[in-house]
Amino acid sequence: MFFYNLFIRLLISFMRIGAVFNYKLKKGLAGRRQSCDLVKAKFSPEDQVIWMHAASLGEYEQGLPVLEKLKDQYPDHKILITFFSPSGYENVIKKDTVADVVCYLPFDTEKWVKEFTSNFKTAIFFTVKYDYWYHLLDELKKQGAEIYVVSALFYETQIFFKAYGGWFAKQLKKNVDFFFHQTRHSTALAKGIGLRNSMTTGDTRYDRVRKLRERDNSVDFITEFTQGHKTIVFGSSWEAEERLAEIIASKNKDVKLIIAPHDLKRVAHLKTLFPAAILYSQITDKESVRFLNVKVLIIDCIGLLSKLYSYGDLAVVGGGFHSKGLHNILEAATFGIPVFFGNQYTKNPEADELIARNGGQSFEDEFFAAPYLLGLLKDDAGLKKMGNNARNFIEEQPVASEIILEQIVKKHQLKQ
Repeated sequence: MFFYNLFIRLLISFMRIGAVFNYKLKKGLAGRRQSCDLVKAKFSPEDQVIWMHAASLGEYEQGLPVLEKLKDQYPDHKILITFFSPSGYENVIKKDTVADVVCYLPFDTEKWVKEFTSNFKTAIFFTVKYDYWYHLLDELKKQGAEIYVVSALFYETQIFFKAYGGWFAKQLKKNVDFFFHQTRHSTALAKGIGLRNSMTTGDTRYDRVRKLRERDNSVDFITEFTQGHKTIVFGSSWEAEERLAEIIASKNKDVKLIIAPHDLKRVAHLKTLFPAAILYSQITDKESVRFLNVKVLIIDCIGLLSKLYSYGDLAVVGGGFHSKGLHNILEAATFGIPVFFGNQYTKNPEADELIARNGGQSFEDEFFAAPYLLGLLKDDAGLKKMGNNARNFIEEQPVASEIILEQIVKKHQLKQ
């Protein structure tokens, strides 16, 4: 316990120092100072609150299907969403959500947690995937909250499986009412350290991405840009994916490329790689796109990527060629197109499953990927088969959010 508190103090100190040099850290610290004021303004101490915590944007998207169903089930409860990461918070705060309050999670000290949670009554709390905070869970359990983990993902290198991590596993056993796991392997690992209040429900992201197909996915000017050409969508690209785009553009003059970088700061670099490319913000009308007849479109705004995949013949998703982490491959696969990515994705079991179903493929680097993709662009039958495999893979996954909702409602009714 002493070392955990020391870790939290060091984390706060490092973030304060880092905030001098890093704008995101600075915004995160400023946001945390406002969190108590936000909940105090929106909630009363008598309000029953359903609270979802997500480390970042990916976890938010996993938890959202469950949160929406809980809101439908308990319309009189208020909704709180907290984030640890500025990237998650900054994306969601700009959107319409079911939440009454969206804010940063205070740092996990006893004082800050008690001050924050005293402004409302937490009826149901769930964290998504693997973001656990000792004092938060301990205080919520003392207050009588029901605590769940949605789309839980345990893996062997976590602290719970270390010789020095047994105390944290005991804390989870004491405070968490139930774990809803993404995979059977995760469930087995949890039960192996005594967390037997667990079941395998699957990944809630499948529920969300299936719903993407039901909305209007049209994006202005994209049909005019593609003009019937085979099109590759590069989603959340980093350096390696952009080098892959360069190789493909040089070898196949007919293919169209849509590149949506992970960070909009990369747009200037993309323009140096593709001087003839057009920025999405530069398009004024349909005729201008037809007239220019450019091969590369750079997306210099956020919020379009999941719709853009509906225009692709195949997708390359960023983050897998380095340790930063693979971005969401399911948003592309749901539109029935094959998905390609780097092979560094240990925390993404869906990647292995998609590969096993021949709906996607991973590569060691962009130079191995390029010949495969260039060959597939010439193989219409192979391209269609992989795309169908990807879509079927999404369709066949369990409706995890409904299974989770049923279990939470049952447990909540027993408690009343």
